[in-house]
Amino acid sequence: MGNAANASALSREEIHGIASFNEKDVKRLYNRFRALDADGSGQLDPAEIFSVAELNENPLVQRVIQVFDSDNSGSVSFIEFLVGLAKLASGTSEEHKLDFAFNIYDVNKDGYISNGDLFCVMKMMVGDNLTQEQLQQLVDRQMVQADKDYDGKLSYEEFKEAVKNIGIAEQLSLKI
Repeated sequence: MGNAANASALSREEIHGIASFNEKDVKRLYNRFRALDADGSGQLDPAEIFSVAELNENPLVQRVIQVFDSDNSGSVSFIEFLVGLAKLASGTSEEHKLDFAFNIYDVNKDGYISNGDLFCVMKMMVGDNLTQEQLQQLVDRQMVQADKDYDGKLSYEEFKEAVKNIGIAEQLSLKI
């Protein structure tokens, strides 16, 4: 059944290493995963994830799926689901949440947020509410303010500095 789709395939130590989820949490999350897995493949494809109304309304859900999908298979295994949720769970360190947020913006996965990466994510958030030119001006302003070493891209450290006062860790908390 897919890439370790079975909750029992993980030892208690491995589960604890992934998150502070207890066995009851993991079983509940596994049952939720199976309920979403409409085709029984042991993987959640984007359409199955989009079937959750609350997620379907989130403009960044496609990026969240891509970040959860650590093996770039185009679908999310139970292990990827568990690891992804662990990064968003209440009680997860601010550093893990900032890392997750950085990965949302690092679209091309090169370890930096480029002007193009930021434009892509901001476009998802604003939709058609701004023209391309208005959005590019906004992105350019953000990059100029946050790019402290003037290399045209944001490192993880520059990103952390740029978002330190907006409470991003609290915004990325899910009650599991």
